Amino acid sequence: MVPTPIRAVATETGTRLLPIQTIRASMLAPLVDKLDRGRGLTDILLSEHDLLRSTLGDPYAAIPLRHYITMLEHAAVALGDFWLGLHLGQNMRFSDLGPLGPYLAAASTARSAFERMSRFLHVLQSHTLVRLDVSGKTTIWTYQVEDPTIWPRVQDSELTLAGTCQVVRFFLGQHWSPSEVHFEHGAPDDCSAHQRFFRAPVLFSQPTNRLFFSTADVDRPVRNEDPDLSRVLERHIADLLAKQETEADILRQVQRLIVLNMGRNRITVDRLAGDLGISTRTLQRELSKQNTSLRLLLRAHRQTLAESRFAAGRCRSADIAQTLGYADATAFWRAFKSWTGATPRDFQNQRKRYSPPQ
Repeated sequence: MVPTPIRAVATETGTRLLPIQTIRASMLAPLVDKLDRGRGLTDILLSEHDLLRSTLGDPYAAIPLRHYITMLEHAAVALGDFWLGLHLGQNMRFSDLGPLGPYLAAASTARSAFERMSRFLHVLQSHTLVRLDVSGKTTIWTYQVEDPTIWPRVQDSELTLAGTCQVVRFFLGQHWSPSEVHFEHGAPDDCSAHQRFFRAPVLFSQPTNRLFFSTADVDRPVRNEDPDLSRVLERHIADLLAKQETEADILRQVQRLIVLNMGRNRITVDRLAGDLGISTRTLQRELSKQNTSLRLLLRAHRQTLAESRFAAGRCRSADIAQTLGYADATAFWRAFKSWTGATPRDFQNQRKRYSPPQ
């Protein structure tokens, strides 16, 4: 297996090495197939994103996640298919998921497949948050790339939620539909393709990407699982995971929880300490050792996310305020000005003024 690449990151306390976000190269195969059938742009796009065609056939090879997401965005423009991610997700197969695919397909219920994905996603794609939450009759599946600077990521989000919907339909039949769909990016001019595929209300500019569905649906048994086969597949997946990134430290776990709860739950030291299974005092002490605090981590994440969204253009302050968990746009306006010394409008105008012409 290829070792996980690392990159140097300068901090106030020195330089530390962090793993680069990666994804299995095999995830690009459906896109490459589509490009090969289209305008002959495959090798040009691969070269522009420093990717090699020869790696795509290796189910264990990894490529930078940023390059994968950016290539999806550029391919959508090159093909003139602004629903590219949605179309690729509609045709997703378990074999596209590399070593994880057969393990998901062997599950007896859709819930079991989701739980396996939650546990072992990092075998397929690192630095990504997924979670299954059950609230009575409703179950919620959350997906989000952790790094807010990887933006836009419309095609990846739509591919993933459409592909996840197809996984559920593998278990429950093509007639099945979620009860609601949320996307973190803004609404396109035409949402008809989303409505046709999901057959459910689709909301945009939400805090994160989510599928809502009936708990009874995902708990419905659809096959008799072969326990011996599942144990063999799980052992293989677990061995792969053990060779990858080691268990995150408390700082990284707190950053992950901030992303998961942003715009959904009130983020406090007590809540995060409870999620981590440690005392509030222990969490505060551990963050202090890293020369930070929850307040500083929240501010850093909100500022990075807001600036990334504004830099991408076509973002309203009200939508970003909702994403960041502010009560209204005014509260966000004040916070943003305290971070940057500029109002959101002035910040966007400055970016336009100093951006190179396209």
